[in-house]
Amino acid sequence: MNLLVKHVTIADPQSKFNKQPGDIRVVDGKIQSIGNLSAEKNETVFDAEGAFLTPGFFDLNCVAGDPGFETKEDIQTLTATAKAGGFTGLALLPQTSPVVQSKSQVEYIINKAKNNLVDVYPIGALSQNREAKELAELFDMQQAGAVAFSDGDKALQDDGFMSRALQYAKGFDALVMVYPENKSIAGKSQINESKNSVLLGMKGLPALAEEMHIARDIFLASYNETKIHISNISTAGSVALIRKAKKDGVQISCDVTAHHLVFTEELLADFDSNYKVKPPLRSKNDVKALIAGLKDGTIDAITSQHRPEEIEFKNVEFEIAHYGIIALQTVLPLLLKAGLDASLIAEKLAINPRKLLNLNIPVIEEGQEANFTIYNPNEKWVYNAVSNLSKSANSPLLGTELVGKVTLVFNNNQYHES
Repeated sequence: MNLLVKHVTIADPQSKFNKQPGDIRVVDGKIQSIGNLSAEKNETVFDAEGAFLTPGFFDLNCVAGDPGFETKEDIQTLTATAKAGGFTGLALLPQTSPVVQSKSQVEYIINKAKNNLVDVYPIGALSQNREAKELAELFDMQQAGAVAFSDGDKALQDDGFMSRALQYAKGFDALVMVYPENKSIAGKSQINESKNSVLLGMKGLPALAEEMHIARDIFLASYNETKIHISNISTAGSVALIRKAKKDGVQISCDVTAHHLVFTEELLADFDSNYKVKPPLRSKNDVKALIAGLKDGTIDAITSQHRPEEIEFKNVEFEIAHYGIIALQTVLPLLLKAGLDASLIAEKLAINPRKLLNLNIPVIEEGQEANFTIYNPNEKWVYNAVSNLSKSANSPLLGTELVGKVTLVFNNNQYHES
């Protein structure tokens, strides 16, 4: 396949062409030339005037329903949604039914997603059935293609089990990803503990629950001299803890969701269950600290935290609604709304996620495999039932006009134009 992208600005901090305008020719899946190029016979021309071209986005934290919950989302609809959002790679959490916790289940995911424009990588469960009692078959799963290990949205409460998991994973350089929440502090709280939770008459979940858990994991990673990744941090205190741990030499990394960079707890005033996420939406000060943490390198990556849910689990009273929003198609508009520039988006949404998982990182240079995303930061589009490609509809942004549109993705010698 031959493709010529015209009038695009390259956004890739790894590339000598970073921040430069130009044209890019792709021949048989590789970037053949970059510069001021003229169209040749038998090639598709895509005019990207006013748009940026970055390495293809990669999501560290999303959920597919397959296997077991295909009514929420299957691999086909997940990858279609990912393409529309600019993602050429996904790491899938194991919270399915059955849980992805064996070699054969890892192979099932890989085979199901073969020959797709979007690269799909399974994350294996850390513990059997995500119960934190026995370790899952970590080494076998890694050999089969699992890129990391996590119990997903279930926070590991047993300190001894967590320590042993880190020790075992260290033996074959595996990455352990953990969700931070001290359940004995959190209890059954559902929104951020603040004046807002008092006003709404709902039990608040204190930042302390997240921060105590992160402090424990910092101690364990330091003691065992192992690496650890904290998923979905949401508080200013968490940023401060991780910033200090990095300065102290702890092998720690972390990510933040796109919606926690924009949405705040004030949006819960109408009890819209589509804003019910885990961790909960926090304060404006927390949002400022998270954005600062991205800019100074404390926070390594941005994720979608895509969590599809059927209507019967979201269109109910706030207290009994399931957590989560569908997010793959709306990550880019939220990051632009948060004020992130193109180079920072490329670093946190394309380069660093792959670096954390030891995957090949696409580079916008001549001779490299073509794996890129093109988006126009000023183009407006309506996110509605027609443009939403997920099987689920649990997003507070449905029915709104968004700014920032992905116009083309290219990977595995395939391209998709939006």
